[in-house]
Amino acid sequence: MFARLLWKLLRGSRGRLAVAAVALVSGAAVISALLNLDLGVEHQLTQEFRTLGANVVVSPRQRATVTDAAPAVPVLMGKEAVIEAIERTRTSSVIAAAPYLYVIARRANTPLVVAGTWLDETPKLEPTWKLEGEWVTSREDSQRCLIGRNVARQFRLAPGAPLELKYFDRSARLTVAGVMDAGGAEDSQVFVSLPMAQYLAGKEGMIGLAQLSVTGSAQSIAEYAARLAKLLPGDDVLPIRQVTEAEAAMLHRIQLLIVSMVALILLLTALCVLATMAALAMERRADVGLMKALGGSIARIVGLFLAEVGVLGAAGGLIGCVAGVALSYWMGERVFGASISARWEIFPLTTGLMVIVALGGALPLRLLGKTKPAVILRGE
Repeated sequence: MFARLLWKLLRGSRGRLAVAAVALVSGAAVISALLNLDLGVEHQLTQEFRTLGANVVVSPRQRATVTDAAPAVPVLMGKEAVIEAIERTRTSSVIAAAPYLYVIARRANTPLVVAGTWLDETPKLEPTWKLEGEWVTSREDSQRCLIGRNVARQFRLAPGAPLELKYFDRSARLTVAGVMDAGGAEDSQVFVSLPMAQYLAGKEGMIGLAQLSVTGSAQSIAEYAARLAKLLPGDDVLPIRQVTEAEAAMLHRIQLLIVSMVALILLLTALCVLATMAALAMERRADVGLMKALGGSIARIVGLFLAEVGVLGAAGGLIGCVAGVALSYWMGERVFGASISARWEIFPLTTGLMVIVALGGALPLRLLGKTKPAVILRGE
């Protein structure tokens, strides 16, 4: 009997309930889309920040005070110890890692900054670099190099051209594999394999620093740096603060915006349901008076109306969730250039929120329990 009465109520008030249903479906769609973005935005945002390059640097700790009488002497690290520590702490969050050794060499009496590194890791460490030519895919390739666009313009070099570098009594003959456009200081540098830079500097087995690109939140990046620092007590392992802080601040602002929008939409949806239910309560005063005159208890009558609103909220929440997932997919493509996958936990969460909002907006229906049958039967 309860189910039959509930069905009759839903069918009999289709016009009024349709307005509330539209509000609930619309609210659920936007809320589920925002929640889906909130759960997926961290991964997408960290992926976007990885295009900025390395965000963790391992460098030697300065062990001596530099004075005017004693100019700074570069402090180097042992390559094997650093690489071993990186490999021991390496997880799926470490996208790329490479050691570096810098040398001031000369080409035709013109000084050039030469960076020795693992050239095969360069495309992953610096994904925004534009290259004319081809990448060097072997980290042991000591015959080819990459040059910045300023170096290529200064010496009129192109991919395939020879390049001779000298450092005191050592020299190296290389072939330009590609000309890169980095948009920074790298445009005035020459990138060679690490063994070649070590040979020129006479520092076999030594490096100046190591750079890593680690994905994840600012907290997870700091935790990884702390684990790596424990294995390298004599060196500094530091996240690049500008990148990690910008990433954390951006993520916090986006999440704050999403939470604020969800709260606002819940409030507006509740107000819309409240207005609809207030009008519906006025229409049902006669029905309530008749049911009470026939012996219906207040709890059962109010429970019937609340069940009606609860079913409406659950149905609106489920339909809105489906539309919200599609909306979040579209927003992900437009904002991040990547699809946002559906997070199934938002379905019960959004549906529960819509049921709560619907019940909260049904406050006028609860007041029907105070209706007096005698007043209604007299037509007053």
